[in-house]
Amino acid sequence: MSVLETDRGSKFITTEPIGENEAAGEQKVWDATKSAFLDRNCIGYWRYPIFLKVGEIRKEPDILIVDRELGLVAIEVKSVRIDQIVEINEEEWRFQNFYATEANPDQQVQRQLKALIAYCDREPAIWRKVMGRAIVALPLITQEEWQERGFDQLQNCPPIIFQDQLSKVSLWERIQQSAPAIPGEYLDDEQWKLLLAVISGTFVLRKPPRILVSSDGKTRASIMAACAEELYKFDLQQEHIGKEIPPGFQRLRGIAGSGKTVLLCQKAAHMHLKHPEWDIALVFFTRTLYDLMIGLVDKWLRRFSNGDVQYNPATNSKLRIIHAWGDKNRAGLYGTICQLNGIRPKSVGDTAQRQPIRGLAEICKRLSEEIVIQPFFDAILIDEGQDLVTEDELKYQDKQAIYWMAYQSLKPVDSEDPQNRRLIWAYDEAQSLDSLKIPTTKELFGEDLSRILSQGTQYNGGIKKSEVMRRCYRTPGSILTAAHGIGMGLLRPEGMITGITTKQDWERIGYEVTGKFIPGQKITLHRPPENSLNPLERLWQAPLLEFETYSSRQEELNALADNILHNLVQDDLKASRDILVIVLGSISETMELENHVAAFLMEQDISIYIPTAFELNELKPQYPNYDPDRFWMEGGVTVSRVPRAKGNEADMVYVVGFDQVARNEADVSLRNQLFVALTRTRGWVNLSGVGDYPMYDEMRRVIDSGDTFNFTYKRPLKRDISERED
Repeated sequence: MSVLETDRGSKFITTEPIGENEAAGEQKVWDATKSAFLDRNCIGYWRYPIFLKVGEIRKEPDILIVDRELGLVAIEVKSVRIDQIVEINEEEWRFQNFYATEANPDQQVQRQLKALIAYCDREPAIWRKVMGRAIVALPLITQEEWQERGFDQLQNCPPIIFQDQLSKVSLWERIQQSAPAIPGEYLDDEQWKLLLAVISGTFVLRKPPRILVSSDGKTRASIMAACAEELYKFDLQQEHIGKEIPPGFQRLRGIAGSGKTVLLCQKAAHMHLKHPEWDIALVFFTRTLYDLMIGLVDKWLRRFSNGDVQYNPATNSKLRIIHAWGDKNRAGLYGTICQLNGIRPKSVGDTAQRQPIRGLAEICKRLSEEIVIQPFFDAILIDEGQDLVTEDELKYQDKQAIYWMAYQSLKPVDSEDPQNRRLIWAYDEAQSLDSLKIPTTKELFGEDLSRILSQGTQYNGGIKKSEVMRRCYRTPGSILTAAHGIGMGLLRPEGMITGITTKQDWERIGYEVTGKFIPGQKITLHRPPENSLNPLERLWQAPLLEFETYSSRQEELNALADNILHNLVQDDLKASRDILVIVLGSISETMELENHVAAFLMEQDISIYIPTAFELNELKPQYPNYDPDRFWMEGGVTVSRVPRAKGNEADMVYVVGFDQVARNEADVSLRNQLFVALTRTRGWVNLSGVGDYPMYDEMRRVIDSGDTFNFTYKRPLKRDISERED
C-alpha cells in the first residue's frame, strides 16, 4: 500500500492558507476537491508552485491533482458571479466589478498543465504517457446561469465545474468525464513513482552523470552512481515542508541527512516567486555553505518558474542568502540589520569572545540593548539553527540574542497579531559543536513568545507549526545509527552522556523504543530500514563503516594515503567532492593535525586542499590571502576540521585522530564532533586513531550493534536533548 493511500488527509497540501478575500469560492472548490479525491491514490496541491507569466505577474495553478488513474488535473478557479462577466470570446473573458478586467483562464491553465507535462516528458520512462486535464471552476455560477447567457454554445469552451457540481460525487464525475487535454496511458507502479518524483521536483538535485573509467559496475564510483538513481523519490512530509509557506513561526527539527538545507532553499525560492515584493533572508552559519545554498536556490527558482528565473546574489536584493555574521566584503544578517538601522556593524575585533558564535551573540545582545530594531524582513529562514544558540550569560534578557535580533527585524504577519512573525528555523541538536542548549521555542524567545507555537499544532490550511524529520537520505543507516550510538554514548559503561530520554522523541527521529527511561531500566532502540533510505547497504556487500587503530600517527597516515590512492586509481573516485578527510580534537589539536595530514599526503603525491586556501597544496592559508567561503577545489582532496566540514558531504570520508576524542571521552562537544564527522558521508567512512583507549571498545560495540542498541539507562546526563517546550 502506498503512502498516499495510508496518509489520506495529509496527501492534500495547502501551500499557503487561503486568504479571506478568496474564501468565498476558492475554499469551496478546494474542499470539494479534497472530498472527491480523499479515497484515491493521489496527491493534491492548493497553489502548486509552477509560476508562469500572466501579464506582468507570475501565476501558479490554483489546484493540481496528481492521480494514479487520471494523471494530472489542473484547475483554475474564478470566483466571479454571472453578472460580472461582460463577454467571452476565443481570446479572452471580460469582466466588470471584478479584481481583473480581462483574463483567459482556459489558456492560463492549459499553459500550466503543458509546463508540468513537459517536465514529465523529460523522463524516458513516462515520455508521452502522462495524461492531463485542464479545467476551469466557477464556484459562484450555476450551470443554468451559464446556459442562460448562452456561454455553453461557445466554441472551444473548456471543461467547467459549476457551483451545483461541488458535491463529492458530482465533482468526481465531472472531472472524470471531462476530455483530457493531453492524452496518456495507464501508469504501472514504477512509472507512478516516477511521476510523483517529477512533481516533487527532486530531480533538480540530480548530479551530472559520472564518467566512469571502469565498466565492471563494482567500483565505489559505479555503486554511488547506481545509488543516486534511487535517492530522488517522493516524500510526502518533505512535500509539505518544502512547498508550504507558514503564516508565522515554524520549527523544523531533522536528523543529519534528512534534507533540512534542501527544503529551506526550496521554501525560500517558493516564497520569492509567490511574493516577489517580500524581503526574505535565508541564513546559515557555516561559511563554506555559500555556494551550496546559492546553487540550491537557483535550481529551485528555475524549476518553479519553468526556467525563466535564476538567482544572482549580486542583483537579487529581495531574496538574500547570507551568513549569520558575514564580513566587510559580504554582509551577513547582523551587518544587514545594522545597515538598515543606520548603525556601524561591529567586527570580530570588537568582542573578547574566542568562539565566533559567542562573539556574534555578544554583539547581537549589545545591538538589542542599544537600539530598537526596526522591522524590515517579511520572512527569515535559518539553517543550522543549533549553531546560533549560546549559554545563558550571552542572552538578551531570557532570549537567545541572535534569534531575538532576527525576530525584531521581521514585520508582523498580521497587524492584529503583532507578535506573530514569519521566522522559520531548522536544526539538529546532535550537531551542535559549542553550546549545550537546545533551540526550543522557549529557549529562543522566552516564556511569553513561546506560547505562540504552543497554541495549537497547525495554522489554517493544515500547515504545521513544528515538523520533525525522521527519514535520512544522505548517510547510510548503519553509519547513522553508529553516529547516534557513539555521539550520545549509548553503550558507554558509565551510561549515556548526552541524548534523548523520552520514547516519544526517539520515535520522532525514526527509532522504535522498548522500555522506559527510568534509572536502572533496560532500553532497546531499533532503527527500521524504512527510515534510512540510502540504498548503499543493499548494493555493497562489505561494511560501510570501518574502524582501525594504529600504534603511531605515522602508521595511521601511511594507511590513509594508501586508501586514498586506491580510491583514486581503483574506485574511480575524484579527489574533490568524492573524498573528504576530517580531523578530530580541540582547536589547537586539529590545527596541528590538519597540517600534519595534509603535508604527509602531499609527500605521497596526493594533491590536497585546505578550506579557505587560494590554491591546492597550500598548507596555512591566512588573512588576507584566503577565501573563507571555499571548501572544495578541483583536483585536491579536502582536509578539514569539523566546523568547516559541517553541511558538506562526500562519498568516502576519512575521520582521523579519534584518539583526540577518546582521551576526553566525557566531553560532549568532542562526541558531537565525531557525530558530525561520521554523518558527512553519503557512502563510506574510515575511522582511525592511535593508541588504545576504553572508548575504542565502546566504538566496536556500537558498530557490532548495527541498527539495534540494548543498554541500561542511567542518570544524570550532561546534556538532555529531548524536546521539552513546557
